[in-house]
Amino acid sequence: MSPAASADGGPARQHYTAELEQLALQVEMMGVLVDQNLERMRDVLRGGDASTATQAVAADDRIDAMNVSLMERCYELLRREAPVASDLRLIVSVLRVTPELERIGDLALRVVKLQPDHELLVAVPRAFDVLETMADHAIDRYRDALRAWSALDLDLADRVAAEAPPGVAATQLVEALLAYGGTDGVAVTLRTMVAGQALDRIADHAAVLGARVRYLITGDPDHLAAEVR
Repeated sequence: MSPAASADGGPARQHYTAELEQLALQVEMMGVLVDQNLERMRDVLRGGDASTATQAVAADDRIDAMNVSLMERCYELLRREAPVASDLRLIVSVLRVTPELERIGDLALRVVKLQPDHELLVAVPRAFDVLETMADHAIDRYRDALRAWSALDLDLADRVAAEAPPGVAATQLVEALLAYGGTDGVAVTLRTMVAGQALDRIADHAAVLGARVRYLITGDPDHLAAEVR
């Protein structure tokens, strides 16, 4: 997957084009690692499994390392090739997308690290149901963004970027917590809100990924300026 021009300038150009294609593929691979950790996050949220949480922490180190490696490769290509047009757009997109992927991974880890307090998260069944719904929504939105990157699907990128945030879920979460009368109410509320905010932000960052893909496809600088709100 690459918007780079076809290789018609000899071996040097062919090598450069292959580098760009590998760069785009590596972003997709990083995206898959993040996706796997999002699934681990959902498993930990549902069942509180400590071994899955440990796996997620270890996998996050790989995600962080890929982020650094991809950024270094982008800077090297910029220094060596002085790319123009679609080639430059791809490199700029990678520089913008990989931090979003890394941030989504960090937010997933924030939920995973609540594993020792799983009993607190499930103390209010209604609130816990909302958390599970938020996790499902965030993961679905992220996977749509990743598919848009892989397929250069502008329609899908538009949908991901334009989707309204699930404000209703956040309201339901607060209402459920306010109705809880247990003596551990403060601890339950704090843990639940940490998880809820992280899940909400994952969905937000997935929307930003959609905007980044739109820029890669169209070159419209308005999409480059999109930020998490």
